[in-house]
Amino acid sequence: MIRLSRYTRAGLALAIGAIVLAFAWRPATRATQDTTGETRTAVFAGGCFWGIEAVFEHTRGVVSAVSGYGNGDIPNPSYRQVTTGRTGYAESVRVTYDPAKVNYRQLLQVFFAVHDPTQLNRQGPDVGTSYRSAIFYMNDEQRRAVEAYIAQLSAEGRFDREIVTEVEPLENFYEAEAYHQNYLARHPNQPYIVRYDLPKLEHVKDNFPSLWREERTN
Repeated sequence: MIRLSRYTRAGLALAIGAIVLAFAWRPATRATQDTTGETRTAVFAGGCFWGIEAVFEHTRGVVSAVSGYGNGDIPNPSYRQVTTGRTGYAESVRVTYDPAKVNYRQLLQVFFAVHDPTQLNRQGPDVGTSYRSAIFYMNDEQRRAVEAYIAQLSAEGRFDREIVTEVEPLENFYEAEAYHQNYLARHPNQPYIVRYDLPKLEHVKDNFPSLWREERTN
């Protein structure tokens, strides 16, 4: 795998930041934490978390979207560890949402519209298991919803190839380092963002107008 591109994109400052923050403690989310008050939680992995996070920040009914690492083998992983492809983690986004304003199926529709679920262990220029397409469900209700929606997409022939999205229960989730959070909002002119992530926002705005909101959450 070629990893230099991520540091090239983010610059030397991010590389230094990764070293400094590698041992910073970040709370884990366990699968039992499905609801908090009136909100619910969903976890999606669709390649680089910068764009997926930004998409959900602009989705109506989403209270927060947090970049992190889901379903891996070691506690409190760092970005540098995850990108080796040896930790089992996927770059993921934890979405907290208000079910009175947006439902889980609508979140699934947005998610499958902004990444390629037929690419195995990669998304676009980013290659490796940490960039795999995955949905980490919180309960059986979410699992059934995911399986039904994937079956529908397959039956309708929405994609030219087989959907390879991993569907697994959420085992753990650790928040990513601070410099990854709200990355698109803070770096809208960064070349990677311009080429790969801003088009995702435009796609949601054009194709899901009832779910789009101009002001982001967080």
